[in-house]
Amino acid sequence: MLDVPVIDRRPVQRSSGSPVSGRPETGAPPDAEVLRSLFSSTVPGTVGFEEELLLVHRGTWLPAAEAAALIADIGDPRVKPELLAGQIEIATSVHKTVAGAVDELRSCRELLAAGCGSDLAVIAAPVHPLVDGLNALSPTGRAARLRARYGEVIGRQLVSSLQVHLAFGDADCTLSVYHALRDLLPELAALAGAAPFAGGRDTGLCSVRPVIASELPRQGVPPIINSWEEFATDLAWGASVMGSSEWWWELRPHLRYGTLELRVLDVQATTGLTSAIARFVYALAARLAELHRLGTLQSPAPTWRIAENRWAALRDGVRGELLDLRTGESRPTRRCLHDLIDAAEPFAPGGLDDVRAVVDKPPVDHLRTLGPKGVVPWLAEVFTA
Repeated sequence: MLDVPVIDRRPVQRSSGSPVSGRPETGAPPDAEVLRSLFSSTVPGTVGFEEELLLVHRGTWLPAAEAAALIADIGDPRVKPELLAGQIEIATSVHKTVAGAVDELRSCRELLAAGCGSDLAVIAAPVHPLVDGLNALSPTGRAARLRARYGEVIGRQLVSSLQVHLAFGDADCTLSVYHALRDLLPELAALAGAAPFAGGRDTGLCSVRPVIASELPRQGVPPIINSWEEFATDLAWGASVMGSSEWWWELRPHLRYGTLELRVLDVQATTGLTSAIARFVYALAARLAELHRLGTLQSPAPTWRIAENRWAALRDGVRGELLDLRTGESRPTRRCLHDLIDAAEPFAPGGLDDVRAVVDKPPVDHLRTLGPKGVVPWLAEVFTA
């Protein structure tokens, strides 16, 4: 959930091979010139993942607050602690293709599964289906600081997402794609929704994860950023109470790497599902970058309209309807997604039939057939499938 690097311990790959001068590592808010330099100096088309996972006890299938010990035993810098003591994060390196990033993700999942022994298991669950309450925090200074700032709300944030980092190598293009993806956050939330249960009950939502996350500030639909000057001003305004890592919106410009970080996606049960959704996101971003170059992207939609669609997406997933952000026309979410997939497919070598299958047979339906008590053992079984 929080700001742990996606790209090993280096900056995002840059055409010059070196960090941007003045990049914001010291905590001081960057100015607009630094932001433009940072977001213009990445290698376009590179991609990386962060994947948040849960550690559970076999038998009871409840969270196990032992992630730190498991991570220490594995000793791999790509496997990292998270805010909660029962949560683990995988952070991949930079890749030129989604397939390469998925392969690395899969190998890290295998490392975790092998390290668990017979008593523990790791699962990819956006929300633990049997838990609804406070959880132990990791024994870190950062967790203690956030606990002091946000109170017990932090202990309820046992939520896991798949975060995709996208590089464009051009500051203006990055900001244009930011706004275009911002309009499409509800469609992506509907596609990836995989958290119907909390506290042992069906919430009636296809994903309750964003509802839990919204107990914290700066969640959901991000603000319009009219310019890098405006973004620099906003970062400076909030610098006294938060860092840029606490811009927890579902999409954000990432100040350490010069990427767009898409944070709207629920973590997926298998790397096969991750691959299907991430390949679509990557192709969609490439199409939007092309539309930016052609000068045909629309201006950003009002936040409240996107938020209205977002709620419908969280409730109904792909089986609902979304409103056109300009005309208000209601359309089936499935139709919206299929149209986006058709438009993105020219940018996806090998096609996007795998993500069409996700739209037509959403994984949340299978989770509901298992019920809240059956989900966790199934997730443990398919974790490395």
